[in-house]
Parts: sequence; structure tokens; C-alpha cells
Amino acid sequence: MTITVAVDAMGGDVGLKVTVPASIQFLQNHPDTRLILVGDQPALEAELDAHQGVARERIRIQHATQVVGMDEAPQLALKNKKDSSMRVAINLVKEGEAQAAVSAGNTGALMATARFVLKTIPGIDRPAIAKMLPTVKGLSCVLDLGANVDCTPEQLLQFGIMGSELVVCLSGIATPSVGLLNIGSEDIKGNDNIKKTAELLRQSELNFHGNVEGDDICKGTVDVVVCDGFTGNVALKTAEGLAHMFAVFLREEFGRSWWTRLCALAALPVLKLFKKRIDPRRYNGASLLGLRGIVVKSHGGTDVTGFRYALEQACEEAGSDVIGHIADRIAHQLNNLKQSEAEAN
Repeated sequence: MTITVAVDAMGGDVGLKVTVPASIQFLQNHPDTRLILVGDQPALEAELDAHQGVARERIRIQHATQVVGMDEAPQLALKNKKDSSMRVAINLVKEGEAQAAVSAGNTGALMATARFVLKTIPGIDRPAIAKMLPTVKGLSCVLDLGANVDCTPEQLLQFGIMGSELVVCLSGIATPSVGLLNIGSEDIKGNDNIKKTAELLRQSELNFHGNVEGDDICKGTVDVVVCDGFTGNVALKTAEGLAHMFAVFLREEFGRSWWTRLCALAALPVLKLFKKRIDPRRYNGASLLGLRGIVVKSHGGTDVTGFRYALEQACEEAGSDVIGHIADRIAHQLNNLKQSEAEAN
């Protein structure tokens, strides 16, 4: 099956100078895919002409007259930017012309627009932002990372189901373990909302591990970490800041003297492998789960390599039918709840 991805070519801190080269690289690595580049047609044509080896037969340009600013209010963008590159790309998914959309634009506007245009899967109250993060054991899916500050236990259960199905599709793990982010692993820890969520997760058919703490994310204790958007976003930014601090410390220590510089030269092969392993660009791309279509959010300040990885994630999700898996699992969960209520009555 040929997969078509709609690209918001104008979004992000840099726009065309990142999205177009990344799209070209993506097509070179994936000969069975097509892209629809959405944005200002003359600017897109000029940028494509500036690159060699462009597979123009697999690229379609969809003109859009507007661009959503990175600091624009989501509701204003939704109301006033109906012909933005972001919205047109999402519309292409709704209309079935593309199987996924990727944007590095304004996160709030992307979520608001995607939810308005695509709607949520039946049984899903709110979409969640999910991301595969590196751990000492591989990758773990963490959600929500900022879309929903306050969540009910029922919504957190839905996040657990969505995250679990995403891991099944992307990692091939049959029964991913699910953990609930808390201030302690003991059942007595946490507020009433967390305790109620833990009970719902325990009663579900998910492979619920129990409560996990912040350090369990990097340890890879579970395959899926469930939390509200406030907590998840703080955890993500803390991890990003820690990685940056660690890189700064390494540079400072290796640059202290001629001897440490010599040591750095000797350790260069290992340092290169280490840098590649923790390179945030390899994990760029967060999924807006719970929608009736695949939408992947790229970091706004990423480079060509990072945006290419976001395109690859969107392609992988489309090819593994993440939406169908989530819809089936949610429908199954709803049927179980109805049966339980009927038996109770």
C-alpha cells in the first residue's frame, strides 16, 4: 500500500528550509510513499528547484494562503486561519487524500485544529500527546505530554489504552506493560484521582504494572507511562534539560586541559556513539492520539534530520493502522463496561 503524508511545509521556527529538504530525504529512503507539501506554492516550487534528486513524481503541492504563527492563540488560529498550511494538511487526512499529517507548527493550534477537523474516536473524551522516549531498555511511550492539564480517571484509562496500542503497533510488543506516574510506587500514595485511576487500570484488560515514579521513565520499567498533561510536560522538559546539562558538563570537563582534550580525542568513537544514541532528533515526533486520523507534531525548532524522523513516525503509524487498533480496543472496553453495568443492575 502506498502511504501518502500531508506536510505542513510552512510550520515551525524555520519552515521551508527544514521541511522541504527533510521531505526529499524521506522520499529517498521510502520509495513506496508520497507526500503532499502544503503551503505557498511559488515558495515551495522555488525551494524544490534548489535541491538535486527530487522525486517530483511523488510530490504534490497543495497551495495554502495562510500560515499559523508559532505564538498565535489556538482559538484565533482555528477561527481566522481556515486556509492555513496546518489546517489544509489536516483536511487532506479527513478527506482521505492523505493517511497522516505532520506539522512543526504551533502545538496548541495544531491540537485545536486537528480535534475540530478530525473529531475524536468514539469512546475517547480527549486526544493526548504521546511520545516514544529512550530508556536504558529501549523505548517507552509517555502520555499525556501537555494537551490536557486536568484529567479524570476515566480519561487517564483511555490514555493507557491508546498508549498501549501505539506500542503494540510501533514496537511489536504483544502486551505492553502500563504504569501510572505517581509520587511513589505504593498503592497508598497519590491523590484520590490517582488512586481511582489505578483502580480502573487494575480492573481493565491492560497489563497494568502499578504506580511508577519519575526515574522509572528513564529506567524503562514499563512500556507505557500514563499521566496528566501537566505532569507529563514537566517530566519531559526536565529530561530534556538534564540531557542538555549532561552534554555541557562533558564538553567542559573534556576541555579543561591539554590532557583532557587528549582523552576526549581517544574517547571520540565512544562519544560519537553515545551522542547518536541520545540524539533527540531520533525521537522527534509526538502523536496526537485519540483522533480519527494520524497527526504527528514535530518539535518546532528541529532540523532536517529531526523532521525526517517525524515523517517516518507518521508513515509507520499509518502503515500499522494505529487508529484502527485504538478504535477496536476502546470499543471492546466500552462493551465490557456496559456488560458490567448490566450485570450489576
